[in-house]
Amino acid sequence: MCVFVTAIAVYYVTQQESYLYTPLSGFYGVLSGLLVGIKQLMPEMELNLFVLKIKGKWIPSLIALISVVVSFFMKDLVSYLPVILFGIYMSWIYLRYFQKRLETGLKGDPSEEFSFSSFFPAILRPVLDPIATIFHRLLCGRSDRADRGQTLETSSLPGSDSTEANRRRERGQRALEQRLAEKLAAVKSTESTSLDASDKV
Repeated sequence: MCVFVTAIAVYYVTQQESYLYTPLSGFYGVLSGLLVGIKQLMPEMELNLFVLKIKGKWIPSLIALISVVVSFFMKDLVSYLPVILFGIYMSWIYLRYFQKRLETGLKGDPSEEFSFSSFFPAILRPVLDPIATIFHRLLCGRSDRADRGQTLETSSLPGSDSTEANRRRERGQRALEQRLAEKLAAVKSTESTSLDASDKV
């Protein structure tokens, strides 16, 4: 719906019929939404791209930036830009405000790591946070706390629910096991080289 309205608005501004008749694939929006899911579930996961290491929390922002830059140079790709950007934005809205969490009974992800300003560099966050807060209050109002079934006294800190704690604990345990396995392998290799050297003597 958003892409359709955007296509009509761009047509009225530019008077180019190609924006109305270009066939679009919604799968770009689906892929963008999956990238937002990666940001939510695995923000610290590192993705190796040739020489660069990119954390999962920056993948949607990077894809949006690349899409905007490429659309300036390739006019054919401009029609896909709204699909990608709205895919990122709508999936963030769903995960932030509407996704039901069965383990806690709450809706959405109120953590600071998943706020709207977290998609942008830290330099822009002081400017974006007040604007995002205004829109949050306009759209959600006072019903936000009632929908979540929380009051100020009973609300838990972001990221303090048991699932998040278990996920962090498992991540830490995996990292610890990996380090221990690496050290054990290093010790075994030094022992085997010393045994080989003593056998030769």
